[in-house]
Amino acid sequence: MSAIPIFDPQPEIDLLWEELNDAIQGVLRSGLFIMGTQVAAFEREAAAYLGVKHAIAVNSGTDALVIALRALGIGPGDEVITSPFTFFATAEAIEQVGAIPVFVDIEDRYYTIDAGSIEAVITPRTKAILPVHLYGQAADLDAIQQVAQRYGLYLVEDAAQSFGGEYQGVKLGTFGEAGCFSFFPTKNLGGYGDGGMLVTNDDRVAELAAMLRVHGSRQKYRNECVGYNSRLDEIQAAILRVKLKRIDEWNDLRREAAHRYHELLSTIGGLIVPSERECGKHVFHQYTVRLPEDRRDAVTKGLRQHGIGTMIYYPIPVHQLPVYKHLGITLPVAEACAREVFSLPLWPHLSAQLQSEVAVCLRRLLATETGSP
Repeated sequence: MSAIPIFDPQPEIDLLWEELNDAIQGVLRSGLFIMGTQVAAFEREAAAYLGVKHAIAVNSGTDALVIALRALGIGPGDEVITSPFTFFATAEAIEQVGAIPVFVDIEDRYYTIDAGSIEAVITPRTKAILPVHLYGQAADLDAIQQVAQRYGLYLVEDAAQSFGGEYQGVKLGTFGEAGCFSFFPTKNLGGYGDGGMLVTNDDRVAELAAMLRVHGSRQKYRNECVGYNSRLDEIQAAILRVKLKRIDEWNDLRREAAHRYHELLSTIGGLIVPSERECGKHVFHQYTVRLPEDRRDAVTKGLRQHGIGTMIYYPIPVHQLPVYKHLGITLPVAEACAREVFSLPLWPHLSAQLQSEVAVCLRRLLATETGSP
């Protein structure tokens, strides 16, 4: 069996080789490398694609979250309710502005924040809800928005893994006061380095975010507040403009690959395949399955020994990381998922043949474990 990585960017690079080279060389010839015409054009095109007034390109998805919170005036002593089943950057961004992350459990089927648990942890210090559209799946935005409106809370979406995903036909990242995206290379819309974006329909948030990303200044050398050095460079913007034109096509290819996995894997006893929210469009940043914890580690080790890449996103829920152990809270669904999930190889141009090899190997490993023929 040939080696099958968890993610392979080479097919898209080969497909776009000439166009990418032209875009990169155009930047080199222009002499503009930071915050130039490519960034401005990418911001316009991304805003048009997502259907929002403003798109502010920054250095990373983490910076997008930090700047969004700062632009909304969230700071020391404020509380932000979020998911414990995510990359640490979600909570880290809250901490970076001096606020306090408040974790609630997740939905067992969809791995996103349990909207029904939010109201119980709201206090007078609560300022925002920060759901994560994990693995490309939309959180329960109707229910979350209702709670936010009832208590006068901001809604900030962590859409780092879900560019192009939808909820009730509307693009993720556009429901709240701000939506935040990452362009890390493995993302659905990924560059070839770091990058991120904050989007909003609020003119004031956009103005503040644009100022915060360049050291707190609207005009060079006239700094109005302490900000950040968080600028998307021109080469990454040029690359992302090339890839943005194909995002719907490639998200559809991800969905087709995910549905092939469904067909190949759904009859394997004990293996839980992903669920899709009926009112959402899951864009499968990851194809994440579950096995009981006493079987997962042996199976993932066996897959790796056969040259098949796997990853566990995420092996420790955020509230149990060393930095938060002092909280002493228990969130049973997130903890169970962390013990059971693992992701299989997935990228837009993953072939049906390679998927079949993954499924055959997985089935054999599970059969060996249970003693089935």
